Amino acid sequence: MSDIVRLSRQTLSKHARSFRWAAFFLAPDQRDDAAVLYTICRVIDDMADEAPDADVARVKLTGLRKMLAGEEDALVDEQTARVVTAFLEMAERRGLDVQGLYELIEGVESDLGRVIFQSDEDLLRYSYRVAGVVGLLMCPILGVKDPKAMAHAIDLGVGMQLTNICRDVVEDAARGRVYLPAERLNRVGITSESVLSGSAEHAALKSVIVDVLELAERYYESAQIGMKFIPARSRFAILVASRLYRGIGLKVLRGNADPTKGRVWVSLPGKIAWICSAVVSFVQPAQEAETHDQRLHAPLRGLPGVH
Repeated sequence: MSDIVRLSRQTLSKHARSFRWAAFFLAPDQRDDAAVLYTICRVIDDMADEAPDADVARVKLTGLRKMLAGEEDALVDEQTARVVTAFLEMAERRGLDVQGLYELIEGVESDLGRVIFQSDEDLLRYSYRVAGVVGLLMCPILGVKDPKAMAHAIDLGVGMQLTNICRDVVEDAARGRVYLPAERLNRVGITSESVLSGSAEHAALKSVIVDVLELAERYYESAQIGMKFIPARSRFAILVASRLYRGIGLKVLRGNADPTKGRVWVSLPGKIAWICSAVVSFVQPAQEAETHDQRLHAPLRGLPGVH
């Protein structure tokens, strides 16, 4: 096992609780490749979040872009260079489209400085860039062959990111970021500025979070339809990941948690229950073939992999 694969496993185990549970059910080679993909995504994210300022972050992300493109003047540190090299080797072996990482970098760059989204389109295009593309990149690792699967893979990533955003409203506001669309906030009498300052009325803010989680449910439902395209062993792992993430939002929707008071978690018994739910879904007959609901991708027109 290479040092980078070992590092990638450790990174996945430390930072991705839900994905760690799901990865357990992948074949060993898929688990290692998924860990490498997760690690380079984590590197990109950390370049924005851990840099001392936005200018330093942009320099680092530019260096990463250049290395991905094979440019000789790429300025990256040794550890990042090793992660990128491992990713590019895996991408070539698996047939991944590296373009997805450029979209991820663009999404991460949009987090530099204060962030305020105006509309659902802003929210969904961002969710595509930082998570939907990861669904696309995972498809070759999982052995997915049917191109009809790609739209549903994007939807799973988007649903997960919407869940992330709703879970982390308080933490994101502390960083100067409000991903909940201003149009939705204004309709209930609060503003992005009030979310940033922590003065937004809790009941109104929670109502917006609930609405966005209900939007996420539409993307999860589409992702569920696409599960039939994933080979059986890989499918169970993705069902687990989907259920564990979806469980966070459903905990809020069912009134058992309030994300306006801090991050929402699913307990260990809750995780076990969702894994059991994945087992039930796995053994049930696949849903009848359905066409993808193109309304879900109307805000994503023009982005790679979106028809």
